[in-house]
Amino acid sequence: MDSVTGTTASFYKGSLTQMASLRESAGRLQTQIATGEKLERGSDDPVAAARLRSLAREGRLAEIDNANADSVSQSLTSASQALDDMTQIMLRARDLALVGANAATGAEAREALAVEIDELRASLFDFANLTDSTGQALFGGEGADAAYAQDANGAITYVGTASAASVEIGRGISLERGVTGPAAFEFEAGGVTTDAFAFLADLSTALRSNTGDPAATARDSLAGFDAAIDNLGRSQTVLGSRTAWLDAVQFSQVQLSEARTEEEGELGGVDLAETISELQQVLNVLEASQLSFVRLTSLSLFDAL
Repeated sequence: MDSVTGTTASFYKGSLTQMASLRESAGRLQTQIATGEKLERGSDDPVAAARLRSLAREGRLAEIDNANADSVSQSLTSASQALDDMTQIMLRARDLALVGANAATGAEAREALAVEIDELRASLFDFANLTDSTGQALFGGEGADAAYAQDANGAITYVGTASAASVEIGRGISLERGVTGPAAFEFEAGGVTTDAFAFLADLSTALRSNTGDPAATARDSLAGFDAAIDNLGRSQTVLGSRTAWLDAVQFSQVQLSEARTEEEGELGGVDLAETISELQQVLNVLEASQLSFVRLTSLSLFDAL
């Protein structure tokens, strides 16, 4: 009788242990289906868990790089558009200089030309001090303040830094987010280095002058306008090259992100169809085990024991 009693106890214990294991497996599979993640604890697969943590860190760093890249892209686009608008300003000023170069242009007409050139210079000053989405001057270099300042006499000077701000857009990859004011607006006219603001101010003064030869000064300024416009064009080319490089980096980042996502799926993701099928099998076995247990424990032998 003792032997039978021991066997019965072993049967109960074994059956309960098996059903508990099946319920645990079912719960684990249900959790995987709900969360979409295969690993509940790092101990389930330490190597895979460590790699998943590494991929997660890479993903967070990539998010920062992507945000920086988007910010740089916006800055480059804004700076390029500003340069285009300023080129149009200089072209208009050149047209006015061409009118002033005509000796038949009278003093009153030259005054009107000078007034419009002053207005164009003021617009140029506003464009030169435009800021990006972060509030940083597009042409001020690394400084957070305005790129150019105007004193009480109307003189405009560069107050930014010598180099443009550089931003990290990837692991070990940095890109300047713009060009400095001097790089964009300084050029050589008549063998002398000047900038667009001083150049326009000098032309305006010459057109108003009652001495000398205003028409000759206006005529001589045309070559300077060409140099200024060419320099603005070169700055746009620089920005375009950086934008192209940025696009290439962002494309590479997208590919790396897709590769990370795929690896994360392989290491810790759940094949939903396969997991649902496995869960159904476990539930079927659990149901069969429970029915068998109930039937066996209801036999007269067990009642007798």
